[in-house]
Amino acid sequence: MSAGNVNTEALKHPGINLGEAHGEAHTQAEGVVFGFWVFLMSDFILFGLLFATYATMVDHTAGGPGPKALFDLKSISIETFALLLSSFTFGMASLNLKHGERRKPIILWLLATLMLGLIFLGLELHDFSSMIDKGAGPWRSGFLSAFFGLVPLHGLHVATASLWLIVMLVQMGVFGLTPRVKTRLLRLGLFWHFLDIIWVGIFSIVYLAGLS
Repeated sequence: MSAGNVNTEALKHPGINLGEAHGEAHTQAEGVVFGFWVFLMSDFILFGLLFATYATMVDHTAGGPGPKALFDLKSISIETFALLLSSFTFGMASLNLKHGERRKPIILWLLATLMLGLIFLGLELHDFSSMIDKGAGPWRSGFLSAFFGLVPLHGLHVATASLWLIVMLVQMGVFGLTPRVKTRLLRLGLFWHFLDIIWVGIFSIVYLAGLS
């Protein structure tokens, strides 16, 4: 068998490929991970529409506060650091899953990811609360309606991913690293990294552009 054929067999889908040493989990991953990629692309279209809406409405403040009066760059920067770091910790969990069968390091990296995700959510909720306390709720203007349509939706996705992560930690504790648990972790990893990519877009288009 040529090197090209070996590589094609080893790389069954975009993302972390477990490898033939994982047996059934490696075989199952091809179909379920491809299906999850299709879901992510549909979610990407949804976010794309919301980004377009925000870009259209950003100047429609109706005489109310705009981005420079509302956004706290320090808080947003900490949120960004926490979420990007969580992508690294999840990546380490995925690599430990691929190259070893010990649950402890995987669980520790996943717990670090969860902690960072919760820090992100806590800071983001504080930002939203501060904006609303200033009278800048989604009802105030077209700009704020578009903002609260886009950014909290991403936060809701992160909250869903965090809940999913908790469920996976429980399943790892109860069932161990079964093929089903492994493929679910692969999909959760894709979802988590996808949310980081969306946040980079939000940080750049909403926050940095708004404060410039």
